[in-house]
This record gives sequence, C-alpha cells and structure tokens, in this order.
Amino acid sequence: MRTPTRPSVRARAALIAPALFAVLHAPLAAQDRLRTMPGYERYRAMAAEIPRSVKLGALNVTWAEDGRSFEYVWEGTLYRYDVEARRATAIGTPQQPSPLGRRPRPERGRQYESAESPDGRYQAFYRDRNVWIRDLVEGNEFAVTTDGDEKTRVKYGTASWVYGEELRQTTAMWWSPSSRKLAFYRFDESGIQDYYLQLDQTQIQSRMDIEAYPKAGTPNPIVDVLVYDLGTRKTVRLDVRDGKPFSDDVVGHYVYGIEWTPDGREVLIRRTNRRQNAMELAACDPETTKCRVVVREEWPASWVENSPTMRFLADGKRFIWASERTGFRNYYLYDLSGKLLATLTNHPFEVGPIVMVDEKGGFLWYMARSGDNHMKLQLHRVRLDGRGDRRLTDPRFHHTVMVAPDGRHFVDVAQTHDTPPVTRLMDANGKVVAELAKSDMTKFEQLGLHRVELFTFTAADGVTELHGMLHRPSNFDPNRKWPVLVSVYAGPGTNGARETFMLPDPLTEFGFLVVTLDARSAGGRGKRFLDAIYQKLGQVEIDDLAAGVKALRERPYVDGDRVGIFGTSYGGYAAAMALVRYPDVFHAASASSPVTDWRNYDTIYTERYMWTPQGNPEGYEAGSVMKYVDRLRGRLMIYYGTADNNVHPSNAMQLIDALQRAGKSFEVQVGPDRGHTSINRERMMEFFIENLILGRGGAAAETR
Repeated sequence: MRTPTRPSVRARAALIAPALFAVLHAPLAAQDRLRTMPGYERYRAMAAEIPRSVKLGALNVTWAEDGRSFEYVWEGTLYRYDVEARRATAIGTPQQPSPLGRRPRPERGRQYESAESPDGRYQAFYRDRNVWIRDLVEGNEFAVTTDGDEKTRVKYGTASWVYGEELRQTTAMWWSPSSRKLAFYRFDESGIQDYYLQLDQTQIQSRMDIEAYPKAGTPNPIVDVLVYDLGTRKTVRLDVRDGKPFSDDVVGHYVYGIEWTPDGREVLIRRTNRRQNAMELAACDPETTKCRVVVREEWPASWVENSPTMRFLADGKRFIWASERTGFRNYYLYDLSGKLLATLTNHPFEVGPIVMVDEKGGFLWYMARSGDNHMKLQLHRVRLDGRGDRRLTDPRFHHTVMVAPDGRHFVDVAQTHDTPPVTRLMDANGKVVAELAKSDMTKFEQLGLHRVELFTFTAADGVTELHGMLHRPSNFDPNRKWPVLVSVYAGPGTNGARETFMLPDPLTEFGFLVVTLDARSAGGRGKRFLDAIYQKLGQVEIDDLAAGVKALRERPYVDGDRVGIFGTSYGGYAAAMALVRYPDVFHAASASSPVTDWRNYDTIYTERYMWTPQGNPEGYEAGSVMKYVDRLRGRLMIYYGTADNNVHPSNAMQLIDALQRAGKSFEVQVGPDRGHTSINRERMMEFFIENLILGRGGAAAETR
C-alpha cells in the first residue's frame, strides 16, 4: 500500500491521485442479468458518448531549448508555435514512441535484476541471492558476494518485498558516476515470517509463492548497504546506523532512496526509525564507511514524510529540499555539508511540484496550493535566496504549467471541476499573450449532461470543512428521489474532491447519483490536518464519510434510504467499514481487495499511520472490520483475487469467517489467479441495482 507520490510536472492535471494501490478493471463480458435491468440500455448508450462529449482545450507542450518555440499535438497533427510571431504551423504527424528498448518495470514489490554502469562497460546483476558483475567488453563475469543463501535467508542486490511496495525501491544496485564503484543492498530476512500464496489455481497443477512479508508488529528484515570497488576488488559495509545495533528506535531501521552524490564521493541514503517520525538524509563515505547527517526531519506527533523532494543544482553541491517542519510543505536550499543556505518558501499552505530551476536567472518556479481553495494549484516564482516570492496565475482556477527554458514565457492550462480547460501562452509576469486552445462543450450540452458539483460539508468533528463531488445522470429530475453510490478511497493523503475538470460518471446513467467525498485523511491541507487520523484508521475517515452522506440527505432529491458505497483496496476497506459501522447511513457495499484488519498488512505502511498492535491495541481493535460484523444490516459483496500478494486473501477469509459465525448473509466474488484488482464493474452494478433499486418495490420504474 504505497503512500501517494507527487505527480510529475508533465502529469500535473490531477491534484492528488490515489497511489496506494494500482487498481485494474478486468475486461470481462457484460453480465447476463444486467442487460435486463433498469437503466442498462441508457447506460450502454451514454457510457460511450460521455468520454467524447467535451473536446478538451488542454495542450501538453514541449519547449525548444531557446524558448522561442514549442511543439504540441492537436487533433492528431503536430504543430510548432512561434512565440515571437504568435503563429502555429502544422509540421506533420506526431511520432509514436517505440516500445523497443523500453525496460519493463519490475513486478509489484520487486526490483530490476540488473544495472548497467554509466560508461556502458559493466553490468551488475542478481543471481541466486548474490550480486555478480559482467564485463560487457571482455565477456567475463564474477561474483561480488557469495554468502547469499536461501537457508540463511540472506540476499544481496535485491530488496525485501515491503521495500519495493512501500518505499518504491525498484532497484537495489547503484553504480557510481565513474562506473568504478557499485553500491547494493544486503537483506537479512531470517527473522521474517513467510506468507504462502497459492498461484495458478485455474491450472491443472498449482504452485506456491512464498514471500517474506513482515506484518504489523512483527520483526522487519535487517537492511545494510555495501559498496564494491572495481579497482581494489574489495567490498565494504556502510555504517548506516552509526554504530548502533539494528532496533526499532534507531534511525536506520529503514534505509532507502539510495543514490550517489554527483561527484561520486559519497552515497546518499534516506533512513528512518521504525515509527517513522524521524527521518534523515545522510551522506556515507565508502572510504571510511561512516555516515554523516545532512538534513534531519522530525514530526513526533505522528509520522514524517519519508521521501521528500530533493533537487540538485548544477554544481552538484547545493540542493532544494522539501520539508513539512512548519506543518506545511515548503522549500529550502541546502548544501551537502548540511548548511541551510536559504528558506525559499514559508507559506501557510502546501507547495507542490518543482516546475523549473532557473539557475542563470536565479529563480525557482514551483506550484503551490495558494488558490481560492487548496485544490487549485498555482504557479509561483521565487529567487534562490528566498526573496520576491510571487504568484503568477489566477487563483480562481487550477493550473498546469510548462515554463520555457529561458523563463520568459510559460504555457498555462487553466480549469476547475466544472470549467473545462483553456490553454494560454503567458509572459513571465503572468500576463496573457495568446489563447492557444479552448474546450468545446457543444456535444456535452446536446447530450443533456450535467456538470459535476463541488460541495462542502462539515466533518464529524463538527468543525472541519470538507469537500465532496456530486455526479448527476443526464435525465436528472430534482423532483424525484435518487439512490446514491459513494465511490471511495479515503486512504491517508488521498482526495475525493479535485479542481480539474470532470465529466459525469457514466454509472449515473443506471439511475444513481454518484458521490466522492473527502475526509480528514485528505491530502494537500498540511501535516497537522492529517494528524487527526494517526492511530485511528477506520475511525476518523469513516466518521467523515458518514457525515458527508448525512449532509447530502438534507437535499430533497437524495434518497437517504438507498445509499451504496464501493471501493478497492483501502477503498474496499472503507466501504466495508462504512457499511458495518453506520448501518443507518449505508445500505449496500461492494468491497474489493479490502484490508479487513491492519494486523494483516505490512509493517512500513501500517505502522506509519497506526504504530504497532502492541503499542496501539485500541486503535487496531477499533480499525478491524470484524469487530462490527454483528451490526451488519445492509447488503455486502466481497471481492478478492486469489493471487493478491499485496492485500492477502486472508483479509477476505477472516471477514467471511466472522460474518458466517455471526449468521450474516453476504455475497462473495472471487478472481481466480488475479492479483490486487477490483471487481468487474458490471457485476458490481448488478449488485447495486438488485439491492438499491429492484429491492424496493416500485422503485425501478421511479428511476428509469
């Protein structure tokens, strides 16, 4: 369950995308019964039209190095725009990127098994739990380590599964810039319990996947970083814990984010204690094996961001660093000695991605949540000494920007949740130079579609303002009563509301209002805001989801007696928890690949937000779906994949067992040999139509 990652500069259209899980929808045939149900024909007709209903005026441009022109694709044609002449010229058709030569990403939780040296001569690779090096010129190969062994459960050049999943470690071997030294991982998994996952259950013969998977409160693998020198043929172990033994309290319990300094003299590591409320950027010298602290971050009240943004300047000695030390993410300028050179920003709101560092001009261009609300990202520019911070975009809109290399212009895509994007060329002061593209809503209007509504409601604490989004069907009639489907995720740092333009959800055409809701788990509002959920997963955010639905029930067209909720992974957990904790608010739930008890999930993710079961027994008990099964009154459908190596099938099995022992009726859908996925949407809609429309006599005719 990964923590959310910040969007790249080229993928800025989404405010914060749920990134804890990669959720896939299996392309299955339409369900038999769905074809006979109310709303199906309307859905089938509209679902294909809604995605094509708006011609979006959002351009993704590529600037020329001199900043005098840029290229973009519009309606299948490649254009070059001359900034001085303010003229676009068609120059051909865009080239499709070739898949040849692309390196496929490792499987979930895994790492690349090889790493090529910068000079192209050597290849480090993983073989039989050890690190090997191959000379690509002479063709010979040799083992760097030899004691990696399945019996001792020691391995080199790869990482423990939880490091790949939760710390985004897709590689475990790192060459120095000179190609003369290789840093690599060593893991000791001897103290880790295995999880057994049966695979290929649709085949005549199945097989077993055995993975060292540390669950909350159990021992973690011991991690070390070693460096091999090609010249001396010697390997040293970096002192990543400053001489201290591996323990829960030591900063160095987790070691990750490894890279060489640009000059190749030191290895940079990120390290935290097990509780993850203290984090250090440390520089380790392979000659002495000693590590020194460059930057230290602490947030004793809960958790600290474990992978803050770090951007080196051209000299390879200074770097921009993101920190939440004030309660809001801001930017700072450091050098590798650990000296704070400048506080670049000091805002009472969150900064977003770095757009560009203009060292020649002496500016940092970055995004920040300084719009009319925290969902509207704005372009800022500040000097590299922290002076002269200026917002350059209209705070009424959310912005996606692409700045010219010379800093004289930028292309701006402006939009809101209900205002489709327009792309403009702007000068360095934020003045409009030219309009490049505008959205066309003609078909949207012809189809009778309704713009998505952004609304506010009060959280369960009675104080905090939260946001939600309401989708209406094309045949919406405010004089009718409409059943509601809540689409949920709700994991820490993720959002149900956003200010990028949204089309109405096609599921509305079945005769539902579709709703997404924020909770006090939402991102973008500062560190103290998120502290509300610490050690309380399954409590605070679920209370807020219920508060959002209760607020909607005040509207005359909302049928508060017919409310469904669905989600996958954390969303599956939230859906199941909402149904059993608030049976008077939610009446049906589809829970796909759900965590059902945090004691079933891995250490790094779970303990970041919940600490350990030993240290927070009340929180774990209150956060278990099984605690509330006696309260179940509505309809529940559980889906899981038998090959899910992330949220293990044992989660669903424990819930099924508890429901059976409680004498509760429910449904189960199984994905044979499928991993961490969601249920087929059409089967899900069968379930909701059966229970929220057909289950109420006469209601079907009401919503056709």
